Amino acid sequence: MSNTALSSMWDTVIGQPHAVELLQRLTTHPVHGFLLVGPEGCGKDEAARAFAATLLTGAADPSSREGRLIAQQGFADVHEIWREGASISAEMAQDIVESASRSPIESALKIIILHEVHLMAEAAVVRLLKTFEEPTAHVVFILLADSLVPSLVTVASRCVVVQFGEVSADIIEAQLISEGIAQATAQSASHGAAGSIERARLLAQDGAYAARRLAFGSVPTSLDGSGSVALALVDDILQRIEAATVPLEEQHKTEIKELEKRVKATGERGSGRKALLEAHKRQLRRFRSDELRSGLAVLAGVYRDAMSHAHNAHKTHDYAEAVAHIHTAMHNLGLNANETLLLQSLFLRLPIVRGAELL
Repeated sequence: MSNTALSSMWDTVIGQPHAVELLQRLTTHPVHGFLLVGPEGCGKDEAARAFAATLLTGAADPSSREGRLIAQQGFADVHEIWREGASISAEMAQDIVESASRSPIESALKIIILHEVHLMAEAAVVRLLKTFEEPTAHVVFILLADSLVPSLVTVASRCVVVQFGEVSADIIEAQLISEGIAQATAQSASHGAAGSIERARLLAQDGAYAARRLAFGSVPTSLDGSGSVALALVDDILQRIEAATVPLEEQHKTEIKELEKRVKATGERGSGRKALLEAHKRQLRRFRSDELRSGLAVLAGVYRDAMSHAHNAHKTHDYAEAVAHIHTAMHNLGLNANETLLLQSLFLRLPIVRGAELL
């Protein structure tokens, strides 16, 4: 959904009416800190940008210069920050504190949107707490977290917390249909999207989605105990995921062409080129991680089914252990693990499942 088709930036936040209503009310009584909590892909990123635009301009107009640049993460007084390693470090926190001390350039406020604060190191939390306790009048923090982990409790007590739920498959399906996607495709994409409308839109363009799920699901019966087969299965799956990134890469090419047209018409200053390219890299990484998580969930489901048909306690134990290994791998995807090594290590540890055990 392009911004030109929207009447408001809030329209990009699908299936979160209560959170949107609360944020819209809060724009009239802003404080120094807001914590938006909800699963990845729930719309909190889009809501943070709409909220920032409203705080700065009094509206969330996607056709305005400010709204367009905020949506592209290129506006001078809205700083979006992502972790660079496995967590938000104390060094990153110090950079954020220093940025917060500087005055805004174009607006009355400077807004700092900090992503994935559930992965903030304890030392970073301590470093930021003083800034929250003694806020600068011209700075507003919008923190985004997938969940309210124990390390965030103190930070949360100094913020207004806004909860986002997982967007249901039914809502995503209805949204896709409203955008012209056939019902069968919309249904399949919505159930594989893990609550993310953005991912669902990509899957709706992806004719090989079902084949990738089948490739993951066939791993337990394709294994033969040899390392060569396990490694070949990893290579096959990664090649399928690589091919699946094509629609996203095409979307990125279109966005770059549109940016080049704007640069030609209005000049390079404030174009958001760097931010757009960095956003594209993050989107590709997230898509690959989402693909792997989705596929690993299918794989875990096969072992759960096999557990219910296992004929002895030893196999039941092996299959339960396989599910545990798969969940560990899914967790490690969020820690910037090498995809190839992660899958190879996992597949080499997985037990073989005979076809009869899935009947």
